Amino acid sequence: MKRLILLTGALLFATVMTARGADVKEVWDKNCASCHGKDGKGETKAGKKAGAKDLTDAKYQATFTDDRMVKQIKEGMKDKNGKELMKPFADKLSDEEIKQIVAYVRAFKK
Repeated sequence: MKRLILLTGALLFATVMTARGADVKEVWDKNCASCHGKDGKGETKAGKKAGAKDLTDAKYQATFTDDRMVKQIKEGMKDKNGKELMKPFADKLSDEEIKQIVAYVRAFKK
């Protein structure tokens, strides 16, 4: 009986984690992939125009913290002349979705 309860709990946990992973992929595809690409390499037309970095590059990822990434997602990014490079998502994504996106981006690194 204990094994059945443990197995049921493990299956439920795996189902929740799989659904959560699917949710973050949907958020990424809807909000981020048009510039950063589904693979995070930034090789889209919009990504090249905005100068999107290759998020699969571990050296590049090492140059910023999770907190900095959260801030950039929330506030967007501008170049030194004030031109918007990335729009802000603070009013489109919840804090939880942004944290999930950060983890999703971290998983891209080689």
